[in-house]
Amino acid sequence: MLAYTTYSEAGGVGKTTTAANLAVAHARAGLKPLVVPLDPQDGDLSRLFGVDGKRKKSVDNLVRHMIQRPNGSFDDLIQTKEGVDIIPEHNMLGSLAEYLRREKEQAEAMGEAFGMHSQLLRVLRRADVNDRYDVLICDPPATEGPHLYNAINATRSLVIPVEPSAKGDAAVQGLESLVAGLEENLDINIGVLAALPMDFKDTRDQREIINDIPYSTPEIIGDRASLMEGCWKQQCSAYCYIREHRSRRREYEIKTLAQFDRLARQLEQQVGIEAPNPPEPGDVEHSVITP
Repeated sequence: MLAYTTYSEAGGVGKTTTAANLAVAHARAGLKPLVVPLDPQDGDLSRLFGVDGKRKKSVDNLVRHMIQRPNGSFDDLIQTKEGVDIIPEHNMLGSLAEYLRREKEQAEAMGEAFGMHSQLLRVLRRADVNDRYDVLICDPPATEGPHLYNAINATRSLVIPVEPSAKGDAAVQGLESLVAGLEENLDINIGVLAALPMDFKDTRDQREIINDIPYSTPEIIGDRASLMEGCWKQQCSAYCYIREHRSRRREYEIKTLAQFDRLARQLEQQVGIEAPNPPEPGDVEHSVITP
């Protein structure tokens, strides 16, 4: 199984839209992806895909499973959009650290161990996600804490969207130390599958920043603010937005879809996955075939 977390130390660089569009790119190729968004904010992946209608209701959710108090089966948590299985975010994620801390204290009082940063991994293993899915993508918030640590512990690999700007330059310079710090905190090895420069305008400064990125950059995404804003408005991926909501198709936006398709194939190949039905990159009419 291909497993990775989309993570960027800086907010607003397209982390969530990257996760969503890569998930659909995997699904378009005939693979079965599961996305686990972990961001307690409203502008999250569940919102992007339009599956966040129950986040404020007293219903079973992923946090309850992580603290070993489920109100139903794991499968009942899942909603499907554009061929992608998603575990919608719930407002309980906002208090995840406190819930995990209380559970840890209770376990230790009983002489039991409770790893605060390994509970998502435990839940996914119990649900046999590794055998049932081809791809696992986690989308945690940018801030360090139990959301991020549980995501990385479950996937052990990163795809890092990067903003090639003066603001993003500091983040680029600190990428290797950031990954090393996460490895030390979690006591695991973490692989970086790719860095993905976003909002590229082909300036000299941006080219210099990208050249300094210490990881592979197989694709570089241009300024696609209008496209991504349309995705948020229509609550769908870029593929769906261009196919169903654009009055005319823009060549540079089709190029962006092709870049997500190619990046998905490159990520799959790194773990030896051969997609059964890969589209011609950027073919917006290519149908998702459910495995």
